[in-house]
Amino acid sequence: MTQTHSDYRLSQLDQLEAESIHIFREVAAEFEKPVLMFSGGKDSIVMLRLAEKAFYPAKIPFSILQVDTGLDFPEVMETRDRWVERLGINLVVASIDDAIKNGIIPDAAKISRNRLQIPTLLNAIEENGFTAAFGGGRRDEEKARAKERVYSHRDEFGQWDPKNQRPELWSLYNGRLHEGEHMRIFPISNWTELDVWDYIGREGIEIPSIYFSHQRRVFVRDGMLMSETPLNPTRDGEVVEERTVRFRTCGDITLTGCVESTASTIDEIIEEVAVARKTERGATRGDDRFSEAAMEDRKKEGYF
Repeated sequence: MTQTHSDYRLSQLDQLEAESIHIFREVAAEFEKPVLMFSGGKDSIVMLRLAEKAFYPAKIPFSILQVDTGLDFPEVMETRDRWVERLGINLVVASIDDAIKNGIIPDAAKISRNRLQIPTLLNAIEENGFTAAFGGGRRDEEKARAKERVYSHRDEFGQWDPKNQRPELWSLYNGRLHEGEHMRIFPISNWTELDVWDYIGREGIEIPSIYFSHQRRVFVRDGMLMSETPLNPTRDGEVVEERTVRFRTCGDITLTGCVESTASTIDEIIEEVAVARKTERGATRGDDRFSEAAMEDRKKEGYF
């Protein structure tokens, strides 16, 4: 039978891409000074690629913001620098060490390094006058992130109220703000970890080498394989050994674990993720293991 018309249906990945690009364009048109929060991990890199496609051939019309913990993986920072140079985008670095030195964080010794990101981020948003901040959170990652809307309102203190969110019927977003408030925007909220890897493979996106299988000196802490580095020394009773591992997520080197894996290509990673029974944060992020509501508590205070 002769085909009389083309099939204009989009694949799932094309639909997700189109939705995300629409969100980027809406925010750029609606908000005075947006910024993209960039960790150098796979999700923030995918966001950067989507932003690049959303405004091509023009340059991305906003800066990227990294909260520097001083405990980042070197491979991640190297990849970040290559992306910044290639796109010619402005990079704003908010340093925890500088925030402590400048008195932005009082009593820093009493707060975990991970939570020190909160006042550092909020100060950077206020200081630079950012009215909207893109984040790479996805609903499949963690319970608190599953509650969050695409446009996530933050009050004048940078806090999030999960019980007081704006409706988003028919994908219509309400970006109205009062003085001092800002919005967190999650363009890949509806993506899954598998979608992210499918997209990285399809687009040929450069990501940090630690996402692929490699040899690393590791030790077991709280049921996770942790990297042995000068930034993350072993404690009494912890035994270091060399294993073949890879990382599913990138964060603070003292809180981010790796998994034993021989997956050295995108296709092999996709096969591995397809049968995984835990999300990447649930399996390898120590900061989410402090309590059942650890992520939600941090988000209420102003976390990513």
